[in-house]
Amino acid sequence: MDVLYGNGDGLARTLAYQFLLGLPWTNTILPITVPTLYLWIVDTLALKRGTWVIESGTKLGWHLWDGLEIEEAVFFLATNLLIVFGLVAFDNALAILQTFPLMFPNVPILPSPVTLVRGLLVPIANYDEQRIKGLKEALERLRRKSRSFYLASGVFQGRLRIDLVLLYSFCRVADDLVDNAGSVTEAKHWITQMNRYLNHAYLKDSKQDSKSMEEFVKATFPPSAQAALILLPTSYLSSQPLYDLLKGFEMDLDFSSSDNSFPIVNESLLQIYASRVAGTVAEACIELVYHHTSAPVTQVERQNIVQAGGQMGIALQYVNIARDIKVDAQISRVYLPTTWLKERSLNPEDVVTAPDTPHTEALRQKLLDQAMEIYSQARAAIELLPLEARGPMRVAVESYMEIGRILRKPGYQVKAGRATVPKLRRLEVAWTALSR
Repeated sequence: MDVLYGNGDGLARTLAYQFLLGLPWTNTILPITVPTLYLWIVDTLALKRGTWVIESGTKLGWHLWDGLEIEEAVFFLATNLLIVFGLVAFDNALAILQTFPLMFPNVPILPSPVTLVRGLLVPIANYDEQRIKGLKEALERLRRKSRSFYLASGVFQGRLRIDLVLLYSFCRVADDLVDNAGSVTEAKHWITQMNRYLNHAYLKDSKQDSKSMEEFVKATFPPSAQAALILLPTSYLSSQPLYDLLKGFEMDLDFSSSDNSFPIVNESLLQIYASRVAGTVAEACIELVYHHTSAPVTQVERQNIVQAGGQMGIALQYVNIARDIKVDAQISRVYLPTTWLKERSLNPEDVVTAPDTPHTEALRQKLLDQAMEIYSQARAAIELLPLEARGPMRVAVESYMEIGRILRKPGYQVKAGRATVPKLRRLEVAWTALSR
């Protein structure tokens, strides 16, 4: 999503020269310089030892340094330049093809050279700048808000990756509109507006919103939220998971209600809440997987996998709740079921006041036990996904479940009040998940 700056009218310099100039030096100068220096050194040693020689009639007699003929130096430099520039042009072309579905509706997994060149020849003036800006915002939002899913997003491919990032961006924007509201009234206002947005997107003949989707979004939502709503691929996402997600946000608002300030009364309500705020998102992810792949699957098999995805979403949300007990307590929210607390002669107010007690830790472990059990039951469904999504989905799930495993170990690392997985461990988990 960051590789969208090639230009077809720059053939004299390279097909992707603007993209090339915009890349950080670690993506261009470094991969050219390091292998070139290595080959120069090795070639110098070989020439001095007489492993090979350059005939006197075929060389200028100039040296880059003692022992290295200029012809050899130029050859290795030019070779590495061509390799890196070629890979950059390929990445640039592929990004253009994948990013603009209106220009290129159907893109094969391995586009032909002709198709790649067609992508590079698209003038920048024809780029959908709003889409590019929205994609960059979505990716940055994912990077800031979820290191686990940001890592996992890197192993999904093509338009599936793009749509998964857009889905996450929509969910995060919707959540932030509600959570960052200055009052319950304002939060309810945004939930109402989000429902209107979904009505506008899915009920095409609805009379309440006669304006176009884009006009409605721009007139209703703050600029920071607009691209996430406009770019959500509602044309092939089911509406019910998104409506249910908003119902989950409504449950969050019950924490501010005067008559029921702690709505997660029992385990059943905990499961309903987790299903609405996370199971729905997992189901939408599976829908996107099947939209972007062509693996043969019956409707019954697909439905079973979607349901298993919903269960996996519940497991991930349980891990999230277990991690954030202290952070949630700081805003007077307790997602541990009240019935669990009463078993230990506690009430939600006790957790708000002292979230780090041994009793609370025991309930954290109980919640993690349930998360691990649900995860174990749903995990097999990942292996039934289309091959191209199987490994990346493992990475997404395992990266987040690793937080739960960390929480089971004493002395886990805490950052901003939350347990975190060290970077090297996250990479190890991702590599293991891909290697299965």
